[in-house]
Amino acid sequence: MQVIGARNVHHALPTALWLLDEYGVTSESRNGLVKVVPEPVTTKYTHPRERVMFWPSRDANPFFHFYEALWMLGGCNDVERLAAILPKMREYSDDGTTFHGAYGHRWLWQFDFNQLEFIARHLRNNHNDRRQVLQIWNADTDLQGQAGKKDLPCNLVAHFQIRTGALDMTVFNRSNDIIWGCYGANAVHFSMLQEVMAAWVGVPVGCYWQISDNWHAYISSLEKVAHLGSYAPAAQAGKFDGLRIASPYEMYEEHQDVKVAGNNSVETVRAPVGEPIAKVFSMVNGPIEHWFEDLDMFLNEPDVLGYRDVFFRTVAVPMMETLRVYRDVNKTKALITANQIMATDWRLAVKQWIQRRIDKRKKAEDDGVAYE
Repeated sequence: MQVIGARNVHHALPTALWLLDEYGVTSESRNGLVKVVPEPVTTKYTHPRERVMFWPSRDANPFFHFYEALWMLGGCNDVERLAAILPKMREYSDDGTTFHGAYGHRWLWQFDFNQLEFIARHLRNNHNDRRQVLQIWNADTDLQGQAGKKDLPCNLVAHFQIRTGALDMTVFNRSNDIIWGCYGANAVHFSMLQEVMAAWVGVPVGCYWQISDNWHAYISSLEKVAHLGSYAPAAQAGKFDGLRIASPYEMYEEHQDVKVAGNNSVETVRAPVGEPIAKVFSMVNGPIEHWFEDLDMFLNEPDVLGYRDVFFRTVAVPMMETLRVYRDVNKTKALITANQIMATDWRLAVKQWIQRRIDKRKKAEDDGVAYE
């Protein structure tokens, strides 16, 4: 088994791409050629709350990752709310209305009880408990009834355990696309689940372990990101004259030139003394019951007032308002609206994502090419 140790998902992706290049082999799959490491791969995040991906060439959609994670925590399985943000999601539904494999629906409803509530209760009562397994895979519907299904769960179970006073989480995955899944959506969705569960139990967030049995990338997806493998620690020895590649979450020395990789070059960012460019923002800031009530309002009545948790008032609602302005008003005005997002990591990711699209449109106009 290969093991990747990383501070956060932004660090993990380059190491993953280096590992895939070193050990991967080409194989057939039902969706085309993949490069796969022929053994399980485990990724350990020591700072899982640093869940935002900043690599420009990966171009992760922060709106979709953020909203889908909350949609999961709300126990949802409907197509329309996700498709409103990313229309392509409709392709993964068997009936056009619901998703068969929706994780959150399975966490809260499919097995006829709220698994998250039971797990949190047991861990609150016994910090040494080792039995708290969150079930996702359903043998009846996913093993016996798998024929013709578009959307079978890739993540099978998650185990929660308190170690050294903090909540660790281990997720077992049968088949992990490293670009779109493992170091994309999964890192956001499961770290947000872990943070909510830790708050529910009343302990800090510990480490997040992702065990991926079939760990692969589609050949068609590798072209734009394969170069990031050169920024992995194993590939960095003797490169960049000792200047390290850092994530926006890290603390820097006074006015140090911090190297953050762009598409085909290394960009320099000036960082003030003792301040990271991006910081995490606590998801749960009051009673867990109020948080879930706010989540229900956010998912079902997003325009109402009265959110009690500051996370929804100053992060979740401004995120969605920025997306609305981006789509319905003006992309440049959306950059201004994004300043209302108090989570500086999500704010930075949103502004960079929008700016890339503004730049792409401008380049197309300068080149005399129609842009959609």
